[in-house]
Formats: sequence, C-alpha cells, structure tokens
Amino acid sequence: MSDESRQAPPSDAGARSVTMERVAPTKFTVTNERGGQITTGSGSDADFMPGELLLAAIGACTGVDLDILVSRRAEPLALRIEVGATKVRDELGSRLTDIVVTYDGEFPEGSDGDEARAMVPKIVARSREKLCTVGRTVEVGTPISDVITDQQASNR
Repeated sequence: MSDESRQAPPSDAGARSVTMERVAPTKFTVTNERGGQITTGSGSDADFMPGELLLAAIGACTGVDLDILVSRRAEPLALRIEVGATKVRDELGSRLTDIVVTYDGEFPEGSDGDEARAMVPKIVARSREKLCTVGRTVEVGTPISDVITDQQASNR
C-alpha cells in the first residue's frame, strides 16, 4: 500500500451523522454520508446487533490510529483487535460493562519491526486518552437527545 493511501483523512471538526432505514422487521440499513452501508438487526441472523456495532466502533477507532502510526515504521504482517464486554441488566438498565480491547500485532523482523512493535502501547494509550472519538465519548459520557417527528402528521 502506498504512503499516500495510508494517510489519515483530513480532520473535520464538523457534525457526523448516519441515516437508518427499516428494511425488514428489526432490521435497518445504516448509510453514512459517503454512501457506505451496513445492516443491523436484533441478532436473529448474521447482521450486527447494535451493541456489536458499538464494540466494533471502539476497536476500529483505536485500530485506525494504530495502523496509521505503526505503518509509518513497518507494515504489520497481521493486526487483530478483539473487543469484548459483558451485557448486564440491573437498576441502571441494560448496558455493556467490563469492556476489554485486546490488540494482537505481528511485525516484520528487524529494527523497523522492532520500532513499530515498541510503539503499540504508546499509540493505544494516546488513542484512548485523546484521539479516539468513540472511546472518549463512551468513557467521558455524553448525553443523548431524542427528536421525534411524525412525517404522516406533517403531510396532512
């Protein structure tokens, strides 16, 4: 992969959004502003459940930071990220607890591979503490506002 294709996308401090369209009972197609799509559902089939999407977002956020930065030293031979959590239901409601992210990388032999391997803990910590929007949002906690509209009522 060329260095040019490894560059991080330009930073944009603006809004982020996705659109979800119901395509079947408990199944939604999620579309981002660039046209990318993923299907989510209730867990009755192979589609991602919402909690799995959250875990994927947590892992992917730091994973992208990690990949961009270590690849400047040495292209990983393998990079695997596993994100696990425990779903609980208690007086606070349903939520995920005990989120653990495990990073498993393999780098080439030699000084460049050694440098990349040594960077991993620092990059993961920096991503967790400052760079990763998803992880930071979860750890800091952010209020969610709901807006409910009724298209049918507004078309009358």
